[in-house]
Amino acid sequence: MSPIATLRDATSADAAAIAAIYNHYVAATTISMETDPVGEAEMAGRIAEVQKAGLPWLVMSEGARVVGYAYASKWRARPGYRHAVESSLYVDPGLRGRGHGLALYRALLARLEGRFHVVIGGIALPNAASIALHERLGFRQVACFHEVGHKFGDWVDVGYWQLNLA
Repeated sequence: MSPIATLRDATSADAAAIAAIYNHYVAATTISMETDPVGEAEMAGRIAEVQKAGLPWLVMSEGARVVGYAYASKWRARPGYRHAVESSLYVDPGLRGRGHGLALYRALLARLEGRFHVVIGGIALPNAASIALHERLGFRQVACFHEVGHKFGDWVDVGYWQLNLA
């Protein structure tokens, strides 16, 4: 990771860069189960929705360039689930494996500690890098749903990893 990388809260001005990172995963992987690219306006709305709910959406930038982002969203809508959130993390595909994801995830977890009891990470399988990242941070696998996603003509399993916060 670059020593000049900075972490900050996302703004609507970041929406185009965030969408560009995300759309790679939409178009080329099963990491996201979306099938159509997400536009700048739609992404700005998603950022606003997360932040309106009082949840963090962080971006990592190197200079003026957004190189990754992480956010938390409600796990479920019912009030009894208010102490659990789901995490999401995406890094510029050309920078994967360089520590950006770890730094982003640590910052996200720091924002969630003391506010939530559980963080849940869903991982489309197989994805050894994501599993390793989650487990390095103390997550443990708690579920696997078989063939719940379908993309590129294939069925996709989705595993869930959970971290109980202090």
